[in-house]
Amino acid sequence: MTSHDLPTLTRRRAAELFADETGAATAEYAIATMAAVAFAGLLVIIMRSDEVRGILTDLVRRALTVS
Repeated sequence: MTSHDLPTLTRRRAAELFADETGAATAEYAIATMAAVAFAGLLVIIMRSDEVRGILTDLVRRALTVS
């Protein structure tokens, strides 16, 4: 393939190419889903920690205790 086979990139053609947002919403959903899964994984790792579990248990006990 030579440079003569490629279409000339004009301002109009560039504007058409960059204005095309086909699949953009799907890509955004995929990125947001991956971020949510990563965050959930991080929370699972944190929640498995004995120290964090103790802090949360203590917090719930204090919240449920009537003073």
